[in-house]
Amino acid sequence: MTETFGLLSPALILILAGLLLPLLKGALRNALFLAAPVAALALVWALPLGPGLVIDWLGLHLVPLAPDNMARIFGTAFGIAAVAGALYGVSQSSVTEKAAALVYAGAAQGIAFAGDLVTLFVFWEILAIGSTLVIWSNGNARAGLRYALIHVLGGVLLFAGISAEISGTGSVALHPMRADSIGRWLMLSGILVNAGALPLSAWVADAYPKASWSGAVFLSAFTTKAAVLVLIRLFPGEPALLWIGLAMAVYGLIYALLEDDIRKLLSYSIVGQVGFMVVAVGIGTPLALAAAALHALAHILYKSLLMMAAGSILRATGETRLSALGGLARSMPFTALAMLIGGLSLSAMPLTAGFVSKSAIMASLAEDHARFYWFALTAVSAGSFLYIGLKLPWFALFGAQRATVAVEPTLSMKAAMGLLCVLILALGCLPGFLVQLAPEIAGVSILTPDHILFQLLMLIAASCIFIGAWPLLQPKAGSTLDVDWIWRELPRLVAPLWRRNLDKLRPSLSVARDALGEGWSGFSKRSILRLSLAGNWPTGQIAFWATALLAIYVLIAAL
Repeated sequence: MTETFGLLSPALILILAGLLLPLLKGALRNALFLAAPVAALALVWALPLGPGLVIDWLGLHLVPLAPDNMARIFGTAFGIAAVAGALYGVSQSSVTEKAAALVYAGAAQGIAFAGDLVTLFVFWEILAIGSTLVIWSNGNARAGLRYALIHVLGGVLLFAGISAEISGTGSVALHPMRADSIGRWLMLSGILVNAGALPLSAWVADAYPKASWSGAVFLSAFTTKAAVLVLIRLFPGEPALLWIGLAMAVYGLIYALLEDDIRKLLSYSIVGQVGFMVVAVGIGTPLALAAAALHALAHILYKSLLMMAAGSILRATGETRLSALGGLARSMPFTALAMLIGGLSLSAMPLTAGFVSKSAIMASLAEDHARFYWFALTAVSAGSFLYIGLKLPWFALFGAQRATVAVEPTLSMKAAMGLLCVLILALGCLPGFLVQLAPEIAGVSILTPDHILFQLLMLIAASCIFIGAWPLLQPKAGSTLDVDWIWRELPRLVAPLWRRNLDKLRPSLSVARDALGEGWSGFSKRSILRLSLAGNWPTGQIAFWATALLAIYVLIAAL
C-alpha cells in the first residue's frame, strides 16, 4: 500500500484544498471546492486494505494512515457527505465557510484512517477548529464560542486520557479497551462530548441551527459520527454505553417532538439517532459494530438530505419555524420530495437505507438477547416517525401557505438532494451493496415479508398515536428549555446577585483568601523542591489539574 500511495491520505487532499481555497477566485475556486471531495472519495477506495504506514517519532510508533474495512465504511460515508455538501453549497458566497468545510471534512477522514492515538488526537482538534469556523462564518460569534468551549472541554478530557494511557502502557496503538481506569474514563468522556451524550447533548441543537443554510449540512455529517467511529475503535462492548446510548435516543425523541424550529428538530434527532449507534457499540459483537457503522453511513445520507431540505426552505423563505410555515409542497415540490424521502429513511421505512441499518442494529440486539434495549429502541424508532414522518411534513409541506418563497433552490442544490435521494433508495432496495461493505450483516433478515410487515405495522401504530395526540403535537412558537440554560442564561442571573451581595461577603472572602494563600505557599514550596530535584509528576495529577484549570476557564468564559 505505502509503496503505491506513500503518505497520501484522503484527509490531506481535503485539508490542503481547504487551505488553498481562499487563494483562488471565481470558477477556479468552485472547481477546487467540488473536485477535492471527489478525489478524496476516490482515494478512499483506491487505498488497499492492509497494514498501515508506521513512522517512529520520539520513540512512539505512529500510524497516520491505516486503511481497514471500518475506515473504508466511514471514509465512504464522510466522502459522500463532502461531495454532496460541496455540490449543495457551491453557490455559497462565504469563502471562509467553504474553506473551513473542506478542512472539517478532511479532519473526519483523518480520524477514519488514523491508526494511533496521537494521530487521532491531532485530527480530533482539527475537526473542532474546522467546525467552529463553519459556525463563525455565518456571523454567530456567541454560538461559535459556546461550541468551541464545549469542544475544548472534550479535547482536554481526551488528551488527558490519552496521556494517561501512553504513560501507563507505553503504547499509542488504537485497540479495544475497557473504561477501567481514570485515564480511560477521561478518554471515554471526551469522546462522548463529541458524540452529543447527556448531559451536554444540548450543544448540538444550540450550534448547528446557527450555521448557514449550507454550513449545517456539513455539521450534521461529521462530528458525532467521527465520535461513534472512535467508540468502535476504543470501547466496543463497554457496558456503560448501553445506558448512555438509550438515554440519548429517548432525549432526542422527546425534544424533537417538542421543537418548533426545523433545524433544531433535526439537531435533536441527530442526538437520538447517534444513541442507536452508541447502544450498538455497547453491545460490542461483530454484528453490532458493523450495524453501528452502517447506521452511521445511512444517517449521514438521510440527515444531510434533511438538512439540505431545511436549508433550502431557510434560503427560500427566511423561516424555519413550523408554526410559520405551510403549503411548501406546492411551491417547492422538489424540496418537499427530498424532505419526505429523508424523513421516511430516518423512520426506517422499508426500501430505504435507514430500514437496512436499523434492521441490522435490532438484529444485533436480538442476537445478544438484549430484550430491554430491543423493546426500548423499537419504541423510539416508531416514535421518530411521529416528528419526522408526520409532524414535520404535515406542518411544513401541507396545509395553508404562510411563508413566501422568494428564491428557488439552485440547480446544484437540487442535484445534491437528488443524488442523496437516489443513494438512499438504491441502498434500501439493493441492500447487497451494504452487505459487501459489512459482511457481518449478511445473515440479517431485511427485505423479508414478515419483517417488512412488522415495520409497516409499527409505522401505522405511530400514525394512530399522531392522530390521538394531535393537540399536543401542534407546533408552538417559542424555545424549549434544555440544560444549555445552565451556561447560556444562569450566569446572567447570578452575576447581578453576586454584585449586590459582594460587600456582605467581603469579610468571608478575605478569610478564605488568606487560607488559600497559606495553602498555596506550602504547595509552591513543595512544587519548587520537586522541580529542583527533577522529580516526576504523576500523570494522574497532571490530568486532574489540566481538567480543573479547563473548568475554571470555561466558567470564566461563560460569564
